[in-house]
Amino acid sequence: MIATNPDASSLSLRNLTRRFGTHAAVDDVSLEVTPGELVVLLGPSGCGKTTTLRLIAGFLSPDEGDIRLDDSSIIGLPPHKRDMGIVFQSYALFPHLSVARNIAFGLEMRRTGLAATNARVQEMLRLVRLEDFSQRLPRQLSGGQQQRVALARALAIHPRVLLLDEPLSNLDAALRQDMAREIRLLQQGRGITTIMVTHDQTEAMALADRLVLMHDGKVQQIGPPEALHLRPANPFVARFIGGSNVVRGRIDAGTRLVLNDGPAITLAAGYQQSGAASLAVRPDSIRLGAPGQSGARAEGQVELCSWLGATIEHVVRLSPDLAILARGPGLGPDAAPRQPAGTRVTLHWSQDDEFLFDANDRQVLAATAHFTSTRETNHA
Repeated sequence: MIATNPDASSLSLRNLTRRFGTHAAVDDVSLEVTPGELVVLLGPSGCGKTTTLRLIAGFLSPDEGDIRLDDSSIIGLPPHKRDMGIVFQSYALFPHLSVARNIAFGLEMRRTGLAATNARVQEMLRLVRLEDFSQRLPRQLSGGQQQRVALARALAIHPRVLLLDEPLSNLDAALRQDMAREIRLLQQGRGITTIMVTHDQTEAMALADRLVLMHDGKVQQIGPPEALHLRPANPFVARFIGGSNVVRGRIDAGTRLVLNDGPAITLAAGYQQSGAASLAVRPDSIRLGAPGQSGARAEGQVELCSWLGATIEHVVRLSPDLAILARGPGLGPDAAPRQPAGTRVTLHWSQDDEFLFDANDRQVLAATAHFTSTRETNHA
């Protein structure tokens, strides 16, 4: 739930485009961010997410489109007049300044009075639990402590929007999880409108009110994390969010997907469609059964079984060119039985866990569909 903050700002990106030469790094991107919302720009390296953040911050100018803060255009404003707090991937702390002086820097640049600056610095030190570290230099702090100083400095100026550029990438795995929780609690508690960039899917899912998944400069889908996970808009979304198996072939009689190297998969639903298509099924939606078991979608041979504690994974070879990943619980009464390499198995999944896309990557709805999609999509 998004916290209510009367000072939180809305942010609007309208048909934003930025080119480098002939390449559109950001290609007609539109997004509406509500006050107090945390939106994560997610995608692989080179997808345009960091360029989008730099456009919002004012470090780059768009070739086309507009950026509006509380419905006023900020395109013509330099970065220091946009009232945005920024946490960089490298933290960008001043190495010769103490923690307190780093936090005070933005206030001093705005010519805030000494008493007000000192009071705000103390407030920020308490907020990030660094009261005892105020006189230390950045090199005397751990990575997590440096990140908290960078956050405190960004928040000290009462930003209308907080921008986070891969803020956790320099931390080890355990500390990343701890700091992700701290950022989310702080952001929710203060109702700060926040835009964050990351390439880490798990991090994005844990933090975001909404995800903006990008690829090749275009928005692929916008929505709550569970919407992108459960109702992907295209094969790229299915592959990136949830690691779906994506299988290409052609639809035969609306009930089978014939693979390019010969074998066929029996579809869970019927489709009034023919021609080239892609099937997407998440690994955790696939169950393994005995050979010849009724209701099977396909049959293959286990190539690898990996027990990972909470989960167990099987790689099942369907053909020389196609292997499917299936994932089930590894512990408890519902734990999936381990199938050793060489075992013949059948693959099973339900109609609701099956997504079919045509040659243009548009979703093909099942003729026998029983669900109503709740996803919010935005195709550029």
